[in-house]
Amino acid sequence: MQKFSSDGVEIAFDVVGEGPPVLLIHGFASSSRINWGETSWVRTLTEAGRKVILFDHRGHGESEKLYDAGKYSAIMMADDAARLLVHLGVDQADVVGYSMGARVTAFMLINHAAKVRRAVLAGLAENLINGVPGSDEIANALEADDLSTVTDLQGRAFRIFAQRTQGDLKALAACIRSSRVKIKPEALAQVDRPVLVVAGENDTLAGNIQPLIDAIPGARGVRLPGKDHMSAVGDLEFKRAVVEFLE
Repeated sequence: MQKFSSDGVEIAFDVVGEGPPVLLIHGFASSSRINWGETSWVRTLTEAGRKVILFDHRGHGESEKLYDAGKYSAIMMADDAARLLVHLGVDQADVVGYSMGARVTAFMLINHAAKVRRAVLAGLAENLINGVPGSDEIANALEADDLSTVTDLQGRAFRIFAQRTQGDLKALAACIRSSRVKIKPEALAQVDRPVLVVAGENDTLAGNIQPLIDAIPGARGVRLPGKDHMSAVGDLEFKRAVVEFLE
């Protein structure tokens, strides 16, 4: 992957394909390769005639690891994404964010609207407004000396995922401990870009899609039958809905 400096933080990125640009923003404890490459999203979008821009969040994948929770706000991550587009000379792109990436995408819509043509908020719906509980439990699980000592089910699941993806556990713990400014409905009411909200019907982490659809003028939604937070990521219906929406 290539790298650039986002206000002093080294961010790894890649660009694949030709055509109108689409920026993909991955979720917590994942990476661009795992979230978008291994699930065939890159292939799907390049075959649809798109230039795909991917990057690893600070503290994730091949990007710089930071151990200060104050360096991981979603607002900062949205700034990283916007700076990457500037670095690449891209005036405007479609943006697709999953889970934490949806939160980052929402802050792009609020703080960097001129850079966004259309946006997909996936894997985080009602809880984008209400907040996602369990951050301390996840951080404690990531910081535990051994997985066998972790009893919290959600924390254990994230620890297993982070180990499988060879994530930096200390950096990820700092990220999940960061202050999470709730996105107010009145801020979402000012969004003037087309938005698609997507989540699995069994995704308790995301919550119901309807409150988020209602909060954003003109937003549309897709509920993925039988899918949860993990199984929704590579879902074919999800991909078809996004390709259709972006076109």
